[in-house]
Amino acid sequence: MTTFERVKVLAEKQKISLKELALKLNMGENAIYSWKVKTPGADKLKAVADYFNVSTDYLLGRTDNPQIDSDIPPEAATLAAHIDPAATEEDMKKILEYIDFIQQKYK
Repeated sequence: MTTFERVKVLAEKQKISLKELALKLNMGENAIYSWKVKTPGADKLKAVADYFNVSTDYLLGRTDNPQIDSDIPPEAATLAAHIDPAATEEDMKKILEYIDFIQQKYK
């Protein structure tokens, strides 16, 4: 299966059109359709992988397992995907401390 075909299947499962997906990810409305004939750039591939919570390796056909191989729970991966890439090391430390605080609160 090609990258385009994998993205199309994922979009169908989530009941979103490829045009809607592209617009949600700040791409041109036909950007994903162009993947029928060319490989997407790393930034666009990562954006789609993050949106569907799958690995870029899955989208590229390097694995048939859509799950991100990690010990990180899916909720944490979703949270991490929403952290501003411009966050400093100090910001990340504070975020992790807050997560620890919340986890302890509900134990």
